[in-house]
Amino acid sequence: MEMIMIEKRVYDSMVAKLEALAGRIEALNEKQQKRLGHWLDNEEVCEMLSIAKRTLQAYREKRIIPYTQVGHKIYYKPQDVEALLKQSKK
Repeated sequence: MEMIMIEKRVYDSMVAKLEALAGRIEALNEKQQKRLGHWLDNEEVCEMLSIAKRTLQAYREKRIIPYTQVGHKIYYKPQDVEALLKQSKK
């Protein structure tokens, strides 16, 4: 194992810069979360609508409910789910 020695002053400076960077990342993440708002995942929507995951998939395929896919994960806006709930009660 290779060891590298640095002065304490340099180490402390590096740690301070890393902590500042971590703080900036957290602040940006919070800002992004506020901008995007809260999104619901499949599990939450199935629970709200009292339906199975396969039924929810059918809703997506028939374009009954709008959704957004990020990678392999699917999200729904709460207002879209609420609109579907109101529509189904009519």
